[in-house]
Amino acid sequence: MMNFKSAAIAVAALALSAMPFAGAKAQDYPNRNVTMIVPFAAGGPTDTVARLIAESMSRSLGQQVVVENVGGAGGTRGAGQVAKATPDGYTILLHHIGQATSATLYRKLPYNVLTDFEEIGLVTDVPMTMIGKSGLPPKDAAELIAYVKEKKDGVIYGNAGVGSASHLCGMLFMSAIGTPMTTVPYQGTGPAMNDLVGGQIDLMCDQSTNTTGQIKAGKVKAYGVTTPNRLKSLPDIPTFKEGALPGFEIAVWHGLYAPKGTPKPFIDKLNAALLVALQDPKVIARFADLGTEPVALERATPEVHQKFLEAEVAKWKPVIEKAGVFAD
Repeated sequence: MMNFKSAAIAVAALALSAMPFAGAKAQDYPNRNVTMIVPFAAGGPTDTVARLIAESMSRSLGQQVVVENVGGAGGTRGAGQVAKATPDGYTILLHHIGQATSATLYRKLPYNVLTDFEEIGLVTDVPMTMIGKSGLPPKDAAELIAYVKEKKDGVIYGNAGVGSASHLCGMLFMSAIGTPMTTVPYQGTGPAMNDLVGGQIDLMCDQSTNTTGQIKAGKVKAYGVTTPNRLKSLPDIPTFKEGALPGFEIAVWHGLYAPKGTPKPFIDKLNAALLVALQDPKVIARFADLGTEPVALERATPEVHQKFLEAEVAKWKPVIEKAGVFAD
């Protein structure tokens, strides 16, 4: 019969014998395509960020990073799919600020934002712009605020769905000016933008990655930027801070995640590929065209990402509870 000492030696020997195998697995990863889930519709701003990053990461990893759009439920359907995926490094998530706000916004969230994922790194902070249909009467932000306060729910505000960045921006805007608008949620940014350009809705607030092209083409009216400084790509558009609404600021950060339990060597490889992507001249140039830029490399680590997510969940909780806007 094996005594305790013999059993301990046997267990240690077994662990040591397994180490080369574990190392080989890490060394071989990835040996097939990696799926990057985007929890929103194709063609939207988060999808744009994902595809730029995925293309660069594919070259670093030596395997294709395939973007798959799993929209619905304000991003929680796609995020939930990743939370429940096998933690083998072959399913990852590119999500925006909604990863933090969903913790409070959804009362029956089927996963825990803070404990069911491994953070890989932050990607970019995308500014937002408030835009209106081309025929909307107000000429600037000050006139827009006065117009909304006069018309109230006679103004139709479109967003990409509950929990989307455009939903959050609209919620903060209405809270900041103390006036409700009629809100129309769409199944993604694309349909909402189409209706705005077509004049079926009046206003929308979305990420510059999605609005810059429409603004430059003259298809929509731009009323203001939601960040403290003007955008290099849209230098003529003032910020709300410049006088119309000083306290109205929001940027949409994006981050990469893997299911909880994904081996650290795999997370490290994914993070290394992300760091290369954030320094990729093509990514930097394309981001600049869209009014954003990669985060500083020190912010693109799993450790910083985790602490940032925790802080964002805590920051948005009282804002959402005060607004009294929740989803099932």
